[in-house]
Amino acid sequence: MKSRILTLESEMEDIIRKCKYCSLAMTNTDGKPYVIHMNFGYRDGVVYLHSAPEGLKIDILRQNPDVCIAFSADHLLRWQNIDVACSYSMKYRSVLIYGQAEFIEDFKQKEEALNVIMGQYTDEDYHYSEPAIRNVCVFKVKATKTDGRVYGY
Repeated sequence: MKSRILTLESEMEDIIRKCKYCSLAMTNTDGKPYVIHMNFGYRDGVVYLHSAPEGLKIDILRQNPDVCIAFSADHLLRWQNIDVACSYSMKYRSVLIYGQAEFIEDFKQKEEALNVIMGQYTDEDYHYSEPAIRNVCVFKVKATKTDGRVYGY
């Protein structure tokens, strides 16, 4: 069975909405890959992320904002013959988003981005204290390229 390339934006958005986390891939100053899992929010082709204002990820992104974000959902082990190890595979749906991390400094925009992130996990409306918004790093990645694949569905 071959994987199928997704072309419909609605299919890819459905996969992203199902995910509880994403994997953010970056390249450090030595040209080495660095990947971390993060909570996120998604709206209109933009991924919103938040973090402590300092740390390795922030240092890397300030020096090289190029990123790839991976989303994967609907995993299901399948097999053709239960006694043959080579017949096992994993069904999945996945999306990759490529773009550049852009730091959000404006107070109101940070608050809006945090609401998008919270909207990924809950339907509640939240209010944030001024120190909470000022002391968090918020950034976004606007998709410049999106790839989606499905295997087994």
